[in-house]
Amino acid sequence: MSLYLEYIKEIQNRKEELGLAPKPIDSAELLSEIIAQIKDQGNEYREDSLNFFIYNTLPGTTSAAGVKAKFLKEIILGQETVAEITTEFAFELLSHMKGGPSIEVLLDLALGDDASVSAPAADVLKTQVFLYDADMARIKAAFEAGNAVAKDLLESYANAEFFTKLPAIEEKIDVVTYIAGEGDISTDLLSPGHQSHSRADRELHGKCMITPEAQDEIVALQAKHPNAKVMLIAEKGTMGVGSSRMSGVNNVALWAGKQASPYVPFINIAPVVAGTNGIAPIFLTTVDVTGGIGLDLKNWVNKVDANGNNVVDENGDPVLEEAYSVATGTVLTIDTKAKKLYNGDKELVDVSSAFTPQKQEFMKAGGSYAVTFGKKLQTFAAEALGIEAPVVYAASKEISHEGQGLTAVEKIFNRNAVGVASETPLHAGSNVRVKVNIVGSQDTTGPMTCQELEAMAASTISPLVDGAFQSGCHTASVWDSKAKANTPKLMAFMNKFGLITARDPKGVYHSMTDVIHKVLNDITVDDRAIIIGGDSHTRMSKGVAFGADSGTVAIALATGESAMPIPESVKVTFKGNMKGHMDFRDVVHATQAQMLKQFGGENVFQGRIIEVHIGTLMADQAFTFTDWSAEMKAKASICISNDETLIKSIELAKSRIQIMINKGMENEAGTLAGLIALADKRIDEVKSGAQPALSPDDNAKYYAEVLIDLDAIDEPMIADPDVNNEDVSKRYTHDVIRPVSFYKDKPVDLGFVGSCMVHKGDMQIIAQMLRNLEKQNGTITFNAPLVVAPPTYNIVDELKAEGDWDILAKYAGFVFDDDKPKGEARTKYENILYLERPGCNLCMGNQEKAEPGDTVIATSTRLFQGRVVADTAEKKGESLLGSTPLVVLSTILGRFPTMAEYTAAVEGIDLTRFAPPTEEMTTKYTAPAVPVKVV
Repeated sequence: MSLYLEYIKEIQNRKEELGLAPKPIDSAELLSEIIAQIKDQGNEYREDSLNFFIYNTLPGTTSAAGVKAKFLKEIILGQETVAEITTEFAFELLSHMKGGPSIEVLLDLALGDDASVSAPAADVLKTQVFLYDADMARIKAAFEAGNAVAKDLLESYANAEFFTKLPAIEEKIDVVTYIAGEGDISTDLLSPGHQSHSRADRELHGKCMITPEAQDEIVALQAKHPNAKVMLIAEKGTMGVGSSRMSGVNNVALWAGKQASPYVPFINIAPVVAGTNGIAPIFLTTVDVTGGIGLDLKNWVNKVDANGNNVVDENGDPVLEEAYSVATGTVLTIDTKAKKLYNGDKELVDVSSAFTPQKQEFMKAGGSYAVTFGKKLQTFAAEALGIEAPVVYAASKEISHEGQGLTAVEKIFNRNAVGVASETPLHAGSNVRVKVNIVGSQDTTGPMTCQELEAMAASTISPLVDGAFQSGCHTASVWDSKAKANTPKLMAFMNKFGLITARDPKGVYHSMTDVIHKVLNDITVDDRAIIIGGDSHTRMSKGVAFGADSGTVAIALATGESAMPIPESVKVTFKGNMKGHMDFRDVVHATQAQMLKQFGGENVFQGRIIEVHIGTLMADQAFTFTDWSAEMKAKASICISNDETLIKSIELAKSRIQIMINKGMENEAGTLAGLIALADKRIDEVKSGAQPALSPDDNAKYYAEVLIDLDAIDEPMIADPDVNNEDVSKRYTHDVIRPVSFYKDKPVDLGFVGSCMVHKGDMQIIAQMLRNLEKQNGTITFNAPLVVAPPTYNIVDELKAEGDWDILAKYAGFVFDDDKPKGEARTKYENILYLERPGCNLCMGNQEKAEPGDTVIATSTRLFQGRVVADTAEKKGESLLGSTPLVVLSTILGRFPTMAEYTAAVEGIDLTRFAPPTEEMTTKYTAPAVPVKVV
């Protein structure tokens, strides 16, 4: 059977089984067959083939795009004749192909001798921004050789006509409201984890957004209000918390945005989203990628009494009252010039934060990518012409306060800033481009990152990036048909692109499913690094790491840069002593609880950097804090360590990088060896005193300072989704932190130790507890299932070498076997210990899940509704989060323990301990030195 007939069969199946349109074409072989049918005037499939060629072929660097560009070139040159595709139409189609092969064809035509095609080709090129070094070098060489068209192109690029000639954004935008949910809306609602396999198939994935009923309601609103855009709202909450999902914004845009190009199906842009408490930082970045609008509505406010004091409920939480209504179906107007939201003539709220000069540029250009590439292209052209680039784009916002020191994140941004005009150090609020040192891509968003790289015509990783890793951890639990279809293809693409990959496309080294955050934490060897990763828990304990959508990851991989404002910071310090029976996870949860109490329920961490003065806690253990900062809704977190601890952490990272080299994971570019060299350099800087461990200046300015009292923590602390709270807006918020005594006699149905929140020490704690309980009771019986998923294979190897794996295996009723990986997700659990393959496992909820309605106690990070455990008609599923020893003991007992039972079980065990630093961890502020800029 021909490829075309197979495609037709697939189309019929998609339509009959799923109600979907034909899948967009990315295959060169299929498109070549389609072109042959177009050339054959009598072919029975010619008309459909034309439509597929014109309207259903993916652009960028897909292999199909190369074939399409070549055929369009042949039509333009008169080598082929297709009545339906004129020369003018061929140029129009090339203009929508976004770089790669199309740029090569346009340059061939523009720089050639035939004026009849060179002029229109140059006109199209003037509208393009996705040019890479080879394209620019070709134009520059032609210019230097005296080519007039090349000179014309450079002058157009230097003036940024690809941007200035675009239409301005509308001054008035009507929106019709749709309340997508009450309380915080996680990206899981917009793009569920268990549907991750379909994210690259945009139309199919769009079917999973919220519910089919919600999709119908959105369509009905559009029909009723054809001149208004549907605005999805998180009522009484924040929109887009949790995972960093481009797929979530893609789904919103698919249902409520606009088509990016008439010739590219199911790629929509410019959605409008809003939340009572605004948009989560990572999600807002993703909205910017699509040129969308994200509004902070502030439509519910704290109720105050006659004296101006907050009114609180019986739990001490502020009572909210409605400032104005955004009930579904309300038509509002966004005035982009005045930067206000109106209901008719009535002003509701200032929305200027959504319309900064930079954000308006994203909206005008159709997304942030076009602006990033446009700036780069303009700079190149001006330098090639030997002129000063005209000021076209809004200048980088550069804020510097005389006499004010720098926080840790301000120091990192100053060190990595690109193209900054200021001669003085920059402070929070500055909006700059920065060099990205480390990039991570994970396997459920990776296929979309590949699509983004193809769409922006990128073919190799930027030389500015020190190291990049593609993981296989999010789909590690089950090697099923979906994983088999997606993972090898993803790994082959990323390996070729230049990343270190968990799976070797050539099959030389053993396939790893190590948790991405653990690997990124190891390959980050500089505490002044900037890290971008395709997951909200990309929050390293060295440097500053930002979880990002698949598109921002693609930009970082392709350009080695990212653009963002320097965030404000909140300083966290500690006092007192940590009790021997407490685990560091309890300190982390108590930090959130004490912060909320100190600030009257206001989450001062939200959207800011948490600068935690950790002192002597190694990076592996400190990661527990930085990782949880995602649930605190912080933008990122920075650990301030002393010199000795930083050196130990980097030495540990070096040893793990060397293991990766020994396993055969090194690439041709020598990335891993380069990281070891960087680690050695950083260690030498610290030892010599030339560049001590990162610390803030003693007069740095913080949004807030939080002091955590360790003496006040005397019980294991649990993060509770509070699933039965009468106020639906207060469920699944991560803000409910309770002591274990609250759960007296509460049954536990399943326990989970794993995900990125645990480290080697947690595995050792389990082994020690089993020995303890075996000694105390003679035998150990599990009264609830316990699932254990180590973070990395290195840890498993170390546990085996040191003997701890033996006792884990002794009590395990299931031990993973890579030679015979599971082919189906587990749906029922026995009361045994399951030793699962390294990876994310239950935390993801996309493969393994607890049984519906279960009460789960986990070390995970997810409280999303339905993520780890689904509801039943009779009982809501609960995923409560706690420390490793608490999880283990709860599964052995089948219920939450009493304090007496807990302290007995951990007696003599070396838990993950922490002591506050005794010295002030700051740098003495001196006269401001001009920071070194990366140019």
